[in-house]
Amino acid sequence: MDIKQAQEDAVLLLKSLVAIPSYSREEGAASDFLQRYIEALGYATGRKDNNIWIFGPAFDVEKPTIMLNAHIDTVKPTAGWNHDPHVPSEEDGRLYGLGTNDDGASLVSLLYVFFMLTEKEQSYNLIFAASAEEEVSGKAGMESLLLEMPTIDLAIVGEP
Repeated sequence: MDIKQAQEDAVLLLKSLVAIPSYSREEGAASDFLQRYIEALGYATGRKDNNIWIFGPAFDVEKPTIMLNAHIDTVKPTAGWNHDPHVPSEEDGRLYGLGTNDDGASLVSLLYVFFMLTEKEQSYNLIFAASAEEEVSGKAGMESLLLEMPTIDLAIVGEP
């Protein structure tokens, strides 16, 4: 995967996700979109509630496992917003929209890191997980997702 193309694709994905309200416990539409997006690229996904995951190819229980995780949910916009929260807009090289910082940029960045790393054989297993309900510490988020996972030896969590 070409790095420049990956960057462009990641920004487009982020803009698409900003346009879909994904408040905690209401992430269904964004999760559906993200799952279809990933599957359209040829990856098999797992899903529990609004959590989505992908295992890297040739998963081997004898290898250590690294998880790349970021959350798909956002808080609701407050009265202080100066932009429409669900219309992504760029100004002075910055992207505005609800969830761009917390946690959309981490989500799409880690997803594209997963795509790029799994193009080559690794000495470890790699899992990408988009979790739900992080903003409310919900039980249907990472807590339930971990029940579906093998042993995770290291997790990299994208959080601003």
